[in-house]
Amino acid sequence: MNMALRDTDVVLKGHSLVGKRILLGVSGGIAAVDTVRLCREFRRHGAELTVIMTPSAQKIISPLAVGWASQCEIITDFDSNLEALNHMDAVVIAPATRHLLASTVHGLQHGPLLMALSVARNRKTPTLLVPSMHEDLAAEPVTEELVDSLQNDGFQILWGSNEEGKLKTPSHEHIVALTSYLVNRNSSSVSAVVTLGATKSNIDDIRYIANSSSGATGWAIADFLYRHGHDVTCVVGLTTHPQPTWLPLCISTPTPEKMLNECLALSNDAIDVWIHTAAVLDYVISEPVEGKIASQQGSLQITLQESKKHIFELKERCKDALRIGFKLESGIPQKDLIYRAHAQIQHSNMSAVIANRLEDLDDPQKPRGYLVDEHGAHFVLQTMQDVLDAIASLIANRG
Repeated sequence: MNMALRDTDVVLKGHSLVGKRILLGVSGGIAAVDTVRLCREFRRHGAELTVIMTPSAQKIISPLAVGWASQCEIITDFDSNLEALNHMDAVVIAPATRHLLASTVHGLQHGPLLMALSVARNRKTPTLLVPSMHEDLAAEPVTEELVDSLQNDGFQILWGSNEEGKLKTPSHEHIVALTSYLVNRNSSSVSAVVTLGATKSNIDDIRYIANSSSGATGWAIADFLYRHGHDVTCVVGLTTHPQPTWLPLCISTPTPEKMLNECLALSNDAIDVWIHTAAVLDYVISEPVEGKIASQQGSLQITLQESKKHIFELKERCKDALRIGFKLESGIPQKDLIYRAHAQIQHSNMSAVIANRLEDLDDPQKPRGYLVDEHGAHFVLQTMQDVLDAIASLIANRG
């Protein structure tokens, strides 16, 4: 039965923090006004929150509002129940004032939040500090020394963009994504390369041909892997879907040649997982014209030549890695789709291929795709979440 959402409810966007206990500390910067949004974003990814507010933070935003957003009891002083501090998977302080940074460095204990930070440092609990302050204060040598000291102690520091003379707090999505990465990073984490987006081939210096791909699937996979603690490198063609700005390494490769060269360079490293979602042109312009072809010159003839197949070119260099391809076909029966996906696995030494049909993509009644393994067996992936879960399973069970 579908129940209407209550005012305090959130819709789950992911499960990277399900079962994770996050301590959110709020100090007295004006950026504390964003605490409601941050709490709700944590809950959208399954986090169980405990919130501590300093006295100065309580003057900026009411504990009542934060309690509504977090759906937990707010710790405001030493008279509160501090038992939850013994069971934290991560600590996040947003905003973190310079006063709090200095107090943490010097081990001061005037309040439950500083005590929680001492406990986190002693237990090596993943801790993220998100400063928000004026540019002059952030650039002062004393602030730099405090930040260096905290980083040497294992704390993570996340600065926002410099706007209007202030280093502002990053988005709540960014803070939660980085927290997820820190919490989930462990000995089972892998290094992964995700290729995504469309590619182009120049006709002249102004015009080009390109295939269509928004990059949405690749971004979703890269974001999912990052939030689950994996180190992700994105090799990015042309995209129209918004990029998750928190992904740490995204390399622009708009042409098939540049994308392949970047992949070949990355293959020199010990990459554990390759996921090829990019739409790479099968045919490229054989002889692009320098400059701009004049307009109104009548018909224009261009010659296309077959381009290199990236997954085949990487076959030998990535033979020890888990390799997942994506294959899009159109106007063929399902059994032929599965057959072609399996043939691609055999031809290019892939571990698995996720195949789909163009005509199915906009039909909610059709599967999002089919996972085909090296034995030719296939599994229906009904939703994008099924695709993500299948990739996670392949990574967890890789040989």
